[in-house]
Amino acid sequence: MRTAEEMANFCIENGTGSGMTKKWTTKHFGVVENQLNDNEEVLFAFVGLYNYISATNHQNNFAIAITNSRIIAGQKKMLGENVNTISRKHLNDISKSTGFVMGILSVDTFKETFNIATNKKEINTIYEGINQILFEEDVQPIVTNNQETKSPVEQLKEYKELLDMEIITQEEFESKKKELLSL
Repeated sequence: MRTAEEMANFCIENGTGSGMTKKWTTKHFGVVENQLNDNEEVLFAFVGLYNYISATNHQNNFAIAITNSRIIAGQKKMLGENVNTISRKHLNDISKSTGFVMGILSVDTFKETFNIATNKKEINTIYEGINQILFEEDVQPIVTNNQETKSPVEQLKEYKELLDMEIITQEEFESKKKELLSL
């Protein structure tokens, strides 16, 4: 993914958008899009309350993208924008916890630990998706016999399109999704 539109669609299709409208999500992912380097590709996208401490103490919703080299969190403001980036080299771990309503990702880096909150229904999808991407040793596609092997996220998007076209059933999609996310 390279565009704000693609990242917003990913959130809608995969349920990682915390109930935000497509317009809101696209606007904030525009900040992320502007930060991408030429060789950088977004592998996973989601929305969450950034720097979450409590329900009344956070930096509001940010659009967050996991790329092949870093994590980019962006927020469009009335005047200006907020951008935070973390090199994947500086990432120690990501953990999750759930409460009554919220799910919280704790991101541990060399410099700090901070939280990103989402709704409880999305936390497992987000946690499993980003862990699969972040802690793989090589996120570049494997090439065999001049054919590119697609990442699980790309494969999941293709299965979602098949579901939307009613070529496969919801049960087939859920089964494949479970298989791909457990890899």
